[in-house]
Amino acid sequence: MKLNNVYSYITRHLLLRNLILAFILFLIIIFLIFKWLKIYTRHNQAFSVPDLTGLTIKEAQDVLSQKKLKYVLFDSVYVNEFERGTVVDQHPAPGSIVKKNRKIFLTINSVNPENIVMPDLVNLTLRQALAKLKSCGLRVGEMIYEPDLAINEVLEQKYNGLPIKKGDTLVRNSRIDLVIGKGLSNEKTVVPVIVGYTIQEAQSILASIVLKIGKPTYDSSVFDYEDSMRAIIFKQIPAHNKSQLIPLGSSIDVWLTVDSGKLEYYVSADTLDNEWDD
Repeated sequence: MKLNNVYSYITRHLLLRNLILAFILFLIIIFLIFKWLKIYTRHNQAFSVPDLTGLTIKEAQDVLSQKKLKYVLFDSVYVNEFERGTVVDQHPAPGSIVKKNRKIFLTINSVNPENIVMPDLVNLTLRQALAKLKSCGLRVGEMIYEPDLAINEVLEQKYNGLPIKKGDTLVRNSRIDLVIGKGLSNEKTVVPVIVGYTIQEAQSILASIVLKIGKPTYDSSVFDYEDSMRAIIFKQIPAHNKSQLIPLGSSIDVWLTVDSGKLEYYVSADTLDNEWDD
């Protein structure tokens, strides 16, 4: 059939003509929608969020402006490990892919630290003392075990190596050292499994059997204070061994990560070891 005949046939059949026109109109609308979406979402204009941890607000603003990103001051905290007035946390996290003009929410280290009144921890059990420190905005420092009739009770509270009294003021997140009684015997205990727990959870577990956290080591996946608070233990020394006992008051060194792949591997391996122990 020749082209002229096709055109003539279509023009004589009104329904067929309308269907073809509707299909063409549909294609045009789809094309325009995709064109609009491409412009609206700024197609191919994505940026990697830089790591702003430790930068001042002015430095962070300069870095973000180069990436065509913006910032919003979301919160302020006080962390001893960071300089005052610097970024301690951000959302989205470093390395996230975002669009142009995306707002990055920043948490900065307060210039004027919040003061905390020191509570009285003496004569409390270690578990009670740890809970009270956390509720007051303080952190546990070194745990020093000494021979005493009171087992697993706080004998003395210290700050920077010196005794500190109830009512003294401290900066939020200060570390308080605790002197704890371990009894008068040479009693020993089995090392528990603390792989798979946060350092705070592990402290509670160890405190219940008069042991303590030794040296914490964080891997490269832990970038800031927030990461350190949610990091999980993936390795401990000494490891759990039902046939090996250690003296009360001993320390257990731990390694921590927020890498889910590493956690899955090590926690699974530790579970397998425990099954062999059983």
